[in-house]
Amino acid sequence: MEAAALAGLVLVGGIAVLLLIGAPISVAVGLSSTLAMFVVVGFDNGALTAAQQMFRGINSFALLAIPFFVLAGVIMSQGGIALQLINAGKVLVGRVPGSLPQTTVAANTLFGAVSGSSIAAAAAIGTTMGPLEAKEGYNKNFSAAVNVASAPGGMLVPPSNLMIVYSLVSGSSVAALFVAGYLPGLLWAVACSAVVYLYVRRHPELRETQRVGLREGARVLLIALPSLLLIAVVIVGILAGFFTATESAAIAVFYSAIQSAFYRTIKLRDVPGILLESTKITAVVMFLIAVSTIMGFVLSFSKIPELVSDAMFGFSENPVVLLLLIAVILLIVGCFMDATPAVLIFTPIFLPIVTSFGIDPIHFGIMMIFNLSIGTITPPVGTVLFVGAKVSGQPIEGIVRQLMPFLAALTICLIIVIFTPGLSLWLPELFGLMP
Repeated sequence: MEAAALAGLVLVGGIAVLLLIGAPISVAVGLSSTLAMFVVVGFDNGALTAAQQMFRGINSFALLAIPFFVLAGVIMSQGGIALQLINAGKVLVGRVPGSLPQTTVAANTLFGAVSGSSIAAAAAIGTTMGPLEAKEGYNKNFSAAVNVASAPGGMLVPPSNLMIVYSLVSGSSVAALFVAGYLPGLLWAVACSAVVYLYVRRHPELRETQRVGLREGARVLLIALPSLLLIAVVIVGILAGFFTATESAAIAVFYSAIQSAFYRTIKLRDVPGILLESTKITAVVMFLIAVSTIMGFVLSFSKIPELVSDAMFGFSENPVVLLLLIAVILLIVGCFMDATPAVLIFTPIFLPIVTSFGIDPIHFGIMMIFNLSIGTITPPVGTVLFVGAKVSGQPIEGIVRQLMPFLAALTICLIIVIFTPGLSLWLPELFGLMP
């Protein structure tokens, strides 16, 4: 057997076996990639090359954004910002039937947009909104499903660590990706809101509304304004050229820290815990990126992307069929793998295929992130699903049953995103961010 074929077999087989026995994804990728590297260049050179590839993978100025955005997200999660955004959500959708679950959708979208973390959004918003909805007679499984379904929308709206990772792998502009995610992120929120509306129509007893007076509404929005302004500070600063996408992450940390200090929601004794939590999250992501660089080297050597490409073109040369096939593969992958490793593994495989028939890398990146975001709410390994179940105290099975209409609506939205490039590319083109 040729070295390239053997390396590919060791890589793919090793990852599959290690995942089946319960090894963490980073360990499975790192160990299998290193063993495959030994096959490629021998033990001595393999160890040295693997170390060099790991260093090269994380030796990137753009990756500085990840620890900063993670830190900003932790500060916001523990700084009481979630409650401000929930109150703002009540004002925005308070007169809509089913205002409490609609508030959950609005608050998750806002919190995801300012923190960049769907898990943090599901935990923070679900903890507060679940008991309120239960008091109004909402099915607890439905309330948990609303929280779970709407939380990942923030992964499509900057700041998004997943966009930074995709940018690293694909070579795309981070700023263009940030701007491109706004309309698909809004589409995600609209889809969830529509499902809630249809549910409330079938349950007239739940058509409560939260009628907030004009003066009270203005006061609530004024209090929440500093939190909401973070979105504008980050994206306007990038578009105006005041700072880069990476530097915007440091601005986000400074802004959120000043805000939390002003509202006195974080005390000095909380700082070590915040830094420790941020370090843990960052270490996991950065180690995964490092070991995925070894995997990328082995993939390139063993020509696995070319083999996959030939197989897919052998199946069909119709771009529509191939895009749908890629979408189905990513949906299945998302059921079993977290979004970050999925981006690192499958971008080098699928990006050359889609670009070969004219798909823009920015458009494909948004399609991929939208696709994998759906995976975060699907069993058996949906991270947001499990967080939502934990904070609600409801069984996974009951939540999944209520989640099915949301999954159907989001799948329709995914098809719209795939076959409507303008949805992703219009804003980057408008602001001159496209090459």
